[in-house]
Amino acid sequence: MPFSHLGLHPSLTRALKELGFTRPTPIQSDAIPPALAGRDVLACAATGSGKTAAFLLPILQKLLALPRGTTRALVLTPTRELAAQILEDLNTFAVHTPISAAAVFGGVGMGPQEQAFRRGVDVIIATPGRLLDHFRMPYAKLAGLEFLVLDEADRMLDMGFLPDIKRVLKHIPHARQTLFFSATMPAPIVALTRELLRDPATINLARQAAPATGITQAVYPVSQDLKGALLTALLQRGVMTQALVFTRTKHRADRLTAYLEKQGVKAARIHGNRSQAQRTLALAGFKSGEFPVLVATDIAARGIDVTELGHVVNFDVPVAAEDYIHRVGRTGRAEATGEAFTFVSKEEEGEWAAIEKVVGKRLPRVQLPDFDYSARPEVRLEIPLAERIAAIRKRKAEERARAQAKAAARAARLPGSVRGSSTGPISRPGGGRGGQAPRGDGAGQGHAQGGDATRGQGQPGSTRPAPAIHARPHGGGRPGGPSRPAGGGRPGGPRRGPGGGPRRGR
Repeated sequence: MPFSHLGLHPSLTRALKELGFTRPTPIQSDAIPPALAGRDVLACAATGSGKTAAFLLPILQKLLALPRGTTRALVLTPTRELAAQILEDLNTFAVHTPISAAAVFGGVGMGPQEQAFRRGVDVIIATPGRLLDHFRMPYAKLAGLEFLVLDEADRMLDMGFLPDIKRVLKHIPHARQTLFFSATMPAPIVALTRELLRDPATINLARQAAPATGITQAVYPVSQDLKGALLTALLQRGVMTQALVFTRTKHRADRLTAYLEKQGVKAARIHGNRSQAQRTLALAGFKSGEFPVLVATDIAARGIDVTELGHVVNFDVPVAAEDYIHRVGRTGRAEATGEAFTFVSKEEEGEWAAIEKVVGKRLPRVQLPDFDYSARPEVRLEIPLAERIAAIRKRKAEERARAQAKAAARAARLPGSVRGSSTGPISRPGGGRGGQAPRGDGAGQGHAQGGDATRGQGQPGSTRPAPAIHARPHGGGRPGGPSRPAGGGRPGGPRRGPGGGPRRGR
């Protein structure tokens, strides 16, 4: 059935035709009609199945019949990258319409997002945390909201957003149409759907989690230390020309990117420690072909949509089968084809066996011809945990030793030391530098008018001068003050240094 049979507005079908979309995917065929009819929708849809259009197109259709100036639709997503991708898709579908939209997520300034609320853009695509930040402000009101979409609901559960979602629901009207999309349906998600949805149209709820069709999957058994060399060989031999590479940790993503660059492979990285600007530039460079390799953690598994991405590489075996499905779902999108390679070391065989059980088949094992699987690794991409802990302890011990040395040095300069005081220099009697007149007190000119009268104060057995209670003597001080013998000092005053001068403080 072509898109033209779905009854969409001519401006939407025109945009779809320009994009080359001639017929809907199965999830679109199943979800768009009930959504257009105003029903709630509960759909279990795999990554790469075309579900973004499945919820955007019916919402855009309905918005075209409503007046502008009020936010009518809210789309909640788990990651910034997915929010940005949905906004890009929406703008593409709505190119021939007056509909406006904005993305609301963290890592960037709130000012432009605030203006989107104040203008009343038609659609807001948001991550839960940043949306709640705005809800604390009086301008962030969504009283006119009519459509709510929860996309990648299971991923939001994995990321701990379920409490945030429930707080968001308190800020939006109960009378609304809700479209709920999730790749899997764990028990907490099922419970949430019962709270949110009213007599929903259900789609594919019995489906088993599995990669999208069109993806060729293969396993490369390789030792942990040779994974970087194997990836480089696959790229340099032309087996892959562009690849999205997933690592287990941010640390490994950084080190793998640096390793690839040393091998002459242009690569960018994206993970949670990168700023939003850095993440955006990396993703844009990957999409444009500037970087043939994008190294990412699972933060990107559900937020990267690259047209005709040929290869996804699981550099590390993911912890959960669902993560594997979403990683490989970045290729073979919208019924296209792609390849997914997984590097499996001996230590990861157990985790990989669990994934194959969920996938439902044993994937073929592949070896790269003429690759030396017994070679000595050039660099370690990850320092073992015990070594990292030892290095941290060593660094902290050195920091403590330096702090103790500084404390001892300060103690040596405290009162009672001939080196002076940390509170200020010792007053100089008349034998001071350049033939200066004797100073009468430690207060000096500034302290004579209410300054710190304790500065230069002498104590029994101290090398510091006596209390500052008088102005300077005549002959260098202020007129009328009590005189003091030049070159002299009070009993108990500062000790004299070599040559008759005072011993200076340091």
